[in-house]
Amino acid sequence: MRIRDYLDAEWRPALGCTEPASIAYAAATAGALSEGELRSAHLLCDPRIYKNCYAVGIPHSGGRTGILWALALGAALNDASHGLECFRDVTPAALEQAQRLVDAGLVTVEVDSGRTDLLVDCRVHRAGGVGRTVIEGEHTRIVRLERDGKAVPLPERVAGPGTTDAPARVREDLAQRSFAELVALARTVETADVERLQEGIRLNQTIAHHGLSLFPRSFFHMMGNDSVTRLSRLVCAGVFARMSGEDFSVMTLAGSGNKGITTSVPLTLWGEDNGHPQRRIMEALVLSLLVTSATTHSLGALSAVCGCSNAAGIGLAAGLVLLEGGDDQHISLAMNNMVGNVTGMICDGAKIGCAMKTMTSVDAAFRAVALAMSGIGIPESDGIIGRDGLESLQNLGRIARRGMIATDAEILRIMQEKLRRGSDPV
Repeated sequence: MRIRDYLDAEWRPALGCTEPASIAYAAATAGALSEGELRSAHLLCDPRIYKNCYAVGIPHSGGRTGILWALALGAALNDASHGLECFRDVTPAALEQAQRLVDAGLVTVEVDSGRTDLLVDCRVHRAGGVGRTVIEGEHTRIVRLERDGKAVPLPERVAGPGTTDAPARVREDLAQRSFAELVALARTVETADVERLQEGIRLNQTIAHHGLSLFPRSFFHMMGNDSVTRLSRLVCAGVFARMSGEDFSVMTLAGSGNKGITTSVPLTLWGEDNGHPQRRIMEALVLSLLVTSATTHSLGALSAVCGCSNAAGIGLAAGLVLLEGGDDQHISLAMNNMVGNVTGMICDGAKIGCAMKTMTSVDAAFRAVALAMSGIGIPESDGIIGRDGLESLQNLGRIARRGMIATDAEILRIMQEKLRRGSDPV
């Protein structure tokens, strides 16, 4: 595997949360298959897409939130070419059309409760006919297009980088590798790769610094100002801004902008603040990304557990170990420390509350690494901890994929009850 191929699959820009962006992209693609006045839009999705769109802010929407607005705005767009940055194309006219659909009850959502992988199935009805787009597995992986019920050939652009099953294959590959192999791969990073990494760092640091302006002074006064607190606060601010729908693109990691922020912002700033060579910082960042992707494979692209703590936090810890001069044995200890600490933090959808979870994950990563670099790791005798860090990550995956099925279903029921009693944020 070359790092450039990895980045093609996993290091990609998005505006707003990736789940509503995926819905809008699908709806815009479906809407473009017919012409005339926009009449209605319908979405069939998996439970976790629903969960991650329930309360999150939508960029360029005037403060709107939720899955109905993601669908309505996507259907009203004239262009889907910007993919996961399609909310940038929202105009006052599109917003007006979306408002009309929502107010008239012409935007509907159905959840396939038995679906375990990502599904976005959009039908957009215009005066000239009905278009349909089906996305499966990854946020932009279109597997079927229809016009008035008849299949339409997939355009060549649909088969481009990031729109195939490449992310899933990359994650599976990485999940089979040892920590030593992942470190060796991280050290193959080239100059062109560094330029792409730095573009993502710039995007993610920009939204993080902007997010600080959204918090009151008391937030800074009560938390202290040591280095780790400043970094965890900065990550929290970036995620808060993103989940609020602020107009800043981010560089996503493994399908999640919050994972991209959680890994890249604290690691690179810690490295720079402590005088580490730029080459080492980039290698550590790549390791952080690789471990996050590998862990995402174990958990699932959309999971019952919080990906920011249980994947990105774990990836951050691995990168910090390499940055501080540790080896694969120290990484293994750090993985045990993370799994013994953050396992079980639930994912109850994308929303501004994710900001606090990312703050917790950053703090946990630094503590896990500080212990690991001192030779201290949670032992195999404790709970779900394995014989080494890799087995601990496998056990974490078992908890997420099998053990928390009922938890995920109960979360969905709670959200649907809120919808029925009229507290849906849309």
